[in-house]
Amino acid sequence: MTRLRSVVRGCGSYLPRTVVTNDDLAARVDTSDDWIIQRTGIRQRHIAEADETTSVLGIKAAESALRDADIDPSTIDLVICATSTPDHTFPSTATQIQAGLGIGAGAAFDIQAVCAGFVYAVATADKFLTTGAATRALVVGAETFSRLLDWEDRTTCVLFGDGAGALVLEAQPGEGHSGDRGVLTSQLRADGRHREKLYVDGGPGSTGTTGKLRMVGKEVFRFAVGSVTDVIAQAFAATGTTADDLDWFVPHQANRRIIEASADKLGIAREKVVLTVDRHGNTSAASIPLALDAACRDGRIKRGDLVMIEAIGGGFTWGSALIRW
Repeated sequence: MTRLRSVVRGCGSYLPRTVVTNDDLAARVDTSDDWIIQRTGIRQRHIAEADETTSVLGIKAAESALRDADIDPSTIDLVICATSTPDHTFPSTATQIQAGLGIGAGAAFDIQAVCAGFVYAVATADKFLTTGAATRALVVGAETFSRLLDWEDRTTCVLFGDGAGALVLEAQPGEGHSGDRGVLTSQLRADGRHREKLYVDGGPGSTGTTGKLRMVGKEVFRFAVGSVTDVIAQAFAATGTTADDLDWFVPHQANRRIIEASADKLGIAREKVVLTVDRHGNTSAASIPLALDAACRDGRIKRGDLVMIEAIGGGFTWGSALIRW
């Protein structure tokens, strides 16, 4: 049966100019390159300068995706930005990206699901496109997480970086089976009872301050490996596919050990896993589109490939989307 699908037309990314290595951090806090690599797989991260706001990063990533798609920004009628580090409390970062691209029509709004934000944003855009409410969507994940860090806390400041990535999605007809190009299914979950395990200790409605990131790392690791694989198994069930059918697994880039343990649990071969955490660190909602763009540009992800994206974020929020490229 013919149905609309949200097809990837282009992808893009942008990383801030400044690179901070593990050795750079070891000069500031009590840590070492070996300690960070052994526990996280991270070797370096990009940190935004004062003039590189979240919307600036998002605009550059969006421009890259639009060039890749070879379409004019004026044809975009939906802009969604996944971010936990907006330029302002309001207006939304999505509206600033929209304005920066010269788009004056359509809808624009932010989604806040922390590290799972990009998966939530793709799922939301898919609903607009497949119901005919929009025709072309720009989905951006953009973060300046360095501005939420306590640089005296060695357990968190070594983990995060800044960056942005974007996809252009377009509504196109499909045949209604797993061979279609586009988003085949999305699975979203949340359980707010886990707030204290990963959160920011401030906000305009509570302390009136930005606050700093706080995390109970062992609890996040346990939940990420033990509980969130349900959304991947359910994506396979919804589409009649298996781990063997996957060409690429592109998870949230938080920690190499979490990624590999999750892949092993699901029977996904490690050679199918896209890893950029060593170069980018954890860029929250930007990590998946950054990894997607890296794998597209080096020729790994090709048209027709079956790609699974998956993430867990503070809250907890988590989700997956299965996409035929």
